Amino acid sequence: MIKRIKSGIPGFDELVGGGIPERSVILLSGIAGTGKTTFAFQFLWEGLKSDENGIYVALEEHPTQVRKNMEDFGWNVREFEEKKKIAFVDAFTSAIGKVKEYEKFIVQDISDINEFTEVLKNAVKDISAKRIVVDSITTLFTSRTPTTPRNILLQLKRTIYALGCTAIFVNQLNTAERGSGGAGIEHLADGIIKLDLTESNGELKRSILVWKMKGTAHSLKRHPFEITSSGIVVFSDRIINL
Repeated sequence: MIKRIKSGIPGFDELVGGGIPERSVILLSGIAGTGKTTFAFQFLWEGLKSDENGIYVALEEHPTQVRKNMEDFGWNVREFEEKKKIAFVDAFTSAIGKVKEYEKFIVQDISDINEFTEVLKNAVKDISAKRIVVDSITTLFTSRTPTTPRNILLQLKRTIYALGCTAIFVNQLNTAERGSGGAGIEHLADGIIKLDLTESNGELKRSILVWKMKGTAHSLKRHPFEITSSGIVVFSDRIINL
């Protein structure tokens, strides 16, 4: 019997047999503006409501801005942070200035994958986290580290398996990319969710496609979704033909 993790996104779990298989590493891919970070926020927020503590690794924004962005959707994470239900890893500032006085978990050199995983492990153990979001893993791939993207993902995957967590890795694509980030990382991911923003008849339309999900049957069709004031809603009963 597969234990599943509820995503917290209305309509999505129906696409993957009732939820994401526990202890999976999911690659959430898409171009800018497709809603990847919002999807990741909802995943963590659902965990907080379900007594599954979470870690948000901020690579492209300061944790203070991330907290504000979540609060804009009505998700007040500060009270959960005070109760040690959620923790933020600052992998954005490299502890410049007074940042180290405000953030507990800081990665000073993101090109050092060993330091990165050590800080992540400390954060997970500190609050007994079950869910992890890394936003975005693409930053690690372009941080001048000599380690290849495949080896970075492999090391992180091993760490997350050992910690017993379920993770979403946000993966930023450019508009010219057709896949989900390259054969090396696509092969290692347990699941791949692709968010798209395409033009049709002069209008941009959002759609979601479950490219891969190990351990469970899943929809092979493209479904529309919307980003509302309270987050993402997937229309699992509708299909988009491109």
